[in-house]
Amino acid sequence: MPNQPTRDQNKIEPIGPEPDKNRLPATSLSRRAFLGGLGRTAAITVGAGVLEFAHTSKAEPAAAKAAGARSSASQRRRNQAYNIRHEAALFHLQISPPAHPDNGDEALYPNKIATYSKGLPHNALGEVDLTAYKAMVRALSAAAPSDFELIPMGCADPSRQRRLVNPQGGLAFELEGADPHELAIPPAPAFASAAQAGEIVENYWMALLRDVPFLEYGTHSLAQEAAADLDLLSDFAGPKIGGHVTADTLFRGLTPGDLNGPYLSQFFWLPAPYGANRVEQKLQTTAAGLDYLTSFAAWLEVQNGWEPLEADQFEAAPRYIINGRDMGQWVHIDVLFQAYFISFLCMVKMGVPPNPGNPYLYSATQEGFGTFGGPYFATLLSEVATRALKAQWFQKWFVHRRARPEAFAGRVHLTATGGAGDPIHADVFDSSVLPLIAGHNVALNGSETTYLLPQAYPEGSPLHPSYGAGHATVAGACVTILKALFDESFEIPDPVVPNADGSALVPYSGPPLTIGGELNKIASNVAIGRNFAGIHWRSDATESLKLGEAVALNILRDQRACYNEAFNGFTFTKFDGTTVTV
Repeated sequence: MPNQPTRDQNKIEPIGPEPDKNRLPATSLSRRAFLGGLGRTAAITVGAGVLEFAHTSKAEPAAAKAAGARSSASQRRRNQAYNIRHEAALFHLQISPPAHPDNGDEALYPNKIATYSKGLPHNALGEVDLTAYKAMVRALSAAAPSDFELIPMGCADPSRQRRLVNPQGGLAFELEGADPHELAIPPAPAFASAAQAGEIVENYWMALLRDVPFLEYGTHSLAQEAAADLDLLSDFAGPKIGGHVTADTLFRGLTPGDLNGPYLSQFFWLPAPYGANRVEQKLQTTAAGLDYLTSFAAWLEVQNGWEPLEADQFEAAPRYIINGRDMGQWVHIDVLFQAYFISFLCMVKMGVPPNPGNPYLYSATQEGFGTFGGPYFATLLSEVATRALKAQWFQKWFVHRRARPEAFAGRVHLTATGGAGDPIHADVFDSSVLPLIAGHNVALNGSETTYLLPQAYPEGSPLHPSYGAGHATVAGACVTILKALFDESFEIPDPVVPNADGSALVPYSGPPLTIGGELNKIASNVAIGRNFAGIHWRSDATESLKLGEAVALNILRDQRACYNEAFNGFTFTKFDGTTVTV
């Protein structure tokens, strides 16, 4: 067996730069060395048993010898497969488990105002029933399936009771790549922090600007007011230019490429071939100006888990995505890996070359197919999606249990109106957005002044904790795969933008747009698109992209030992701008 790396060299950090100048180590097993070594043995011990190879003598007929050789080769193959799996398992076993710290809010506030509780019963001040909350925590701690059926829910009408979304998903194991509990994200901003204040102020502005086209941010007075207000915050984690928030940085992501060109990625607009079909990327978007949960009674009912009676209303004609409301609707009903599969189809149509690490770029006689070819590309892309969800559902339910922005805005409202005295950072009340939110909500609910966060969906957020975000984690994982498979330096030919009403696409004129930059951008668009709807925080998006990236990197690393090709790894750029080879 080849030299094995030391423990420190072999360790993958769950989040952040990888060791050895960002080169992810292959398994300690060299496939070819292992194949050769097994050819010199007649038996191999596996666990407590022995798998024996068949033997033949010179006196046996040729057919019997051939059958024996096939049997011997089959047994060698079984042993090889076992050893590859075993080496991968040992690699992950040697990684020190992360500590999984939370922000301390759950222990700090006895009434659990900072912690996820949607769907459980709440009192008139929106505070969760502690008996119900303890039952939920008990079920999560014990991990017994029957305990989850004993959690008291807040809706008195079973026909309208919404259900908690998949808490047991965080307990699932994963046999490829890292186990979900092997990866981590940092603590979320604390309830009373300036960072949390900065995030809710951004959420408020996103709600007010839902119907303003992205292409008008540079000239629209409300967008300019939003940028100026966000720039005054004492702790704002969004992108800046020259140290300042501007209309050109408004609501954008932090990855390389996010600030280049239009707000939306080209992969949300370009048509794509889907086999013999054609995907035209118009959507049936929801009606302008229609927001939900702007009255306290409606807000409280939804916190208790009631299915709303209101339904979405839609614009008459489909259109291309042009604003935050459109983006919020897209991420409301998208298929899990839809954005990235369409991106893949677009890149095939463009003729984007494979990543330079693809071994078939250098073969005169072969091309890839099930490995390093078209079917491999398509299936590997979708393969990481549910694994990303498992990793994030552990963080959501078992580590952080962060309350949704709609719940925090309820605390802002109650504190601003004197119903509660919650320790909300002064940056929220000093912001110029609150009076505008109050006026917006009165216009929608008829008379009631509230400081609730207007929701794009009648039901508000889904019934699972906010941190981190499932959409963002899947985005991080799938985009990492696409950057591994394709040449990220390739410039997109004939880029486009939608016209003013989104009815057609017109040529884009501006700085060149690269595959890597537009892939990063679509990941940020999807992640932050949920924020436009009012159901996630900025840190949910940014940290979850990194978690999804880590999921994909670990899967790529484990798969590397399975190939017969002479493969030296894929090299590409991570979300933090560093280069990795895996």
